Amino acid sequence: MGNVSHLVTRTAAFQSSIENGLAEGSSSKDRQFVTALARGLDILRAFHAGEGMLGNQEIAHRTGLPKPTVARLTHTLTELGYLNYIRRFRKYELGASVLALGYAAISSMDVRRASRQPLEQLAHALNASTALGGRDRHSMIYLEACRGPSVVAITHDVGTRVPMASTAMGRAYLFTLPDVDRNKQIDAIRRRWRDDWTKVKAGLERSFKELTDRGFCVTWGEWLPELCGVGAPLRNSDGTAAYAVNASAPIYQISRDRLEADWGPRLVKVARDIRTGMAAQPSITASAGPALRPMMANGHRPPMSAMARR
Repeated sequence: MGNVSHLVTRTAAFQSSIENGLAEGSSSKDRQFVTALARGLDILRAFHAGEGMLGNQEIAHRTGLPKPTVARLTHTLTELGYLNYIRRFRKYELGASVLALGYAAISSMDVRRASRQPLEQLAHALNASTALGGRDRHSMIYLEACRGPSVVAITHDVGTRVPMASTAMGRAYLFTLPDVDRNKQIDAIRRRWRDDWTKVKAGLERSFKELTDRGFCVTWGEWLPELCGVGAPLRNSDGTAAYAVNASAPIYQISRDRLEADWGPRLVKVARDIRTGMAAQPSITASAGPALRPMMANGHRPPMSAMARR
């Protein structure tokens, strides 16, 4: 099982670096977009949990930026405290200023405070990994993560990024978005997965149907062949922000039938409990964003408009 854990962690980091490279296209039609700032943020995004230090060559490979540009940006970020330069190895690690920003963001999230107990209880009941995620460009980032008492093969923690296109969490998040925002994300996914778009599109459509019919979706070895899981959408109490929750395990641990008959309904209930908990607690910050599609009386969403033609 240790080999599974290592493969999952390394593959997750590799795929997220592919999905979250330089924000190509973002500035082409937006005169307010500051490319230099975007490139600096891409440098920080090249670092992944559990990987340690990176040199300029490695950062250039992950971001697609020229090495001289990377060298200038890493120097600037070091001067500002967002990177530490380890002279002995001629490499960089994230600095304390990044931690300060991350803590300020995550500590103010109502949804994270409300999700901890329900996700922890579900993880122990299923002996699985459970998580809450939000959007990180074209991926999902874990905002909370819990493990059952015997889970050793999945080591995703807070800050882990997973693909939006091929995970149950990502598809559940996409499903809950307004049509305009969802189609924008799907356009970006299509560009990044152009060689496998037919397969990815079929997976998205299948999951959207499951979400419409049952309130959750199932993935079975679609992101990593060793993993399976269920995902359910989650909105904050006033419907202005979108998240998703998941429960996952190695495929040798559970049958697909049990995922559909047991785990999925439990996860939908957890999503409802989190939303109720958010409504019951005082909010630290006011969320902003477009209103999401309303729920129907049965807890599911009304049918979506057809996916944009590809």
